Amino acid sequence: MKSISIKRRRETFIRNPHRVLAKFHMPPSEKRVKNIINRILSLSEEETHRLLDSVIEDYEDRHNDLEKVLLTHFKRIQPHLPKEENLSDVQMLLLGSFFTREYSIEAAALFNPSIIPHPDQSKLSTGETRFILSLRATGEGHVSSIVFRSGIIDKRDRIKLDPVSPYVELPYIEFDPIYEKELFLTRLAELSVDTILCNQIFEELPGQFRHGELEVRIQQFKMSQLPSQTLNATLEIIGWIVNSNYTLNFRPESGLSERVIFPVSQMKSRGFEDARFVRFVDEDDSITYYATYTSYTGFTTIPMMLETQDFAKFKICTLNGQAARGKGMALFPKKINNRYVMISRQDGENLFIMKSKNVHFWNETQKLEGPKYDWEFFQIGNCGSPIETKSGWLLLTHGVGSVREYRIGAMLLDLDDPSKVIGRLSEPLLEPNVMEREGYVPNVVYTCGAMVHNDDLILPYASSDTFSGIAAIDLEALIEALLSS
Repeated sequence: MKSISIKRRRETFIRNPHRVLAKFHMPPSEKRVKNIINRILSLSEEETHRLLDSVIEDYEDRHNDLEKVLLTHFKRIQPHLPKEENLSDVQMLLLGSFFTREYSIEAAALFNPSIIPHPDQSKLSTGETRFILSLRATGEGHVSSIVFRSGIIDKRDRIKLDPVSPYVELPYIEFDPIYEKELFLTRLAELSVDTILCNQIFEELPGQFRHGELEVRIQQFKMSQLPSQTLNATLEIIGWIVNSNYTLNFRPESGLSERVIFPVSQMKSRGFEDARFVRFVDEDDSITYYATYTSYTGFTTIPMMLETQDFAKFKICTLNGQAARGKGMALFPKKINNRYVMISRQDGENLFIMKSKNVHFWNETQKLEGPKYDWEFFQIGNCGSPIETKSGWLLLTHGVGSVREYRIGAMLLDLDDPSKVIGRLSEPLLEPNVMEREGYVPNVVYTCGAMVHNDDLILPYASSDTFSGIAAIDLEALIEALLSS
């Protein structure tokens, strides 16, 4: 797009393998767990002290509060201990260390960014905006998590990034205490799970049941059935849904860059893919930050949503309804005609628009646009939540063409009826240059959300699923190009 000014900023976001989580690590065999515990408890007091001192010396500089982490992990294996054991603090910490592993969250890549204004816009100079950038971080096994960066953009689009902490940490997880049986079964049916098995499992549960009641019922059912692949798959998806609705609580004193939204480990999830954050303003002017994303269990993808007001406490939940399927959902930043509106790609190649009265349940959908130009013949999708302008809703898209090259495009939707497309670029807005073609997945530029700053569109984007950069785009010129298309 030669008529539109696009300036790539020099700031980049590159993987840092030194940022590691201390994760709980437990072998699947009860016998192995007890063998490990017995070996450690057989050590003399002197050997126990020596080993723990070595652990602390080697690892305490890599984590904010290593002893607290080790004690937390000890408590998780405590039920496997011999009941007569009365352990010292040193033994508990050493036991915790043997059930701990480090995970480098950004070892493979740092990509697919989304940008929003920071909740705190105080103490800024004229023309400045403080922002939060979310990124998809991947490590060993290509497990994806959500990480954050922050900074300030000045009136000339110069970017000052906040320092990134060398530490990362996991939040405290609170699972939902009560579940609705009817809604739970509806969600399972949407995922094409074996309905006969599900009805057999749930028939003895009350209309509202607790997390513990379901766990007991599942164990009873497993004991009454012969093992099968269908049963295992059904129980895994049930467990996945149970453990997909919860609240994350980070320490208020932790830095934003230290907070990592990592998959719940016991579900063996492959992670959180492509969070599209949006600053949502409700009808009463209250503000909630939502993010739609895809969670990958290793055998299926499920659309998810998180919501927060302060980026310290996050509510995680599944998206429900017949239209809540596919990938790449993005919520509009406000209701339109008293309804929530969402962009999605439900069939793998076309854009759809969804509407609902409940942000968590989606059943109404219609096709918005399909591939039109050769650079998007393979598929199109959205690149984040639509942005409100005086001329219409600016929707960034991605198109996939020959040799699976990803480019970023744009559409303009009617303000009052976003199912009407009033403009669409015939050429890519941004495509990979020579330096951006090489990476984990070559020939890709991609974003999960931009924002307007003064008269420019600030567009963070990923290059070949490896690292990320930022471009500043002349918004007026872009709108003019869309209106004349």
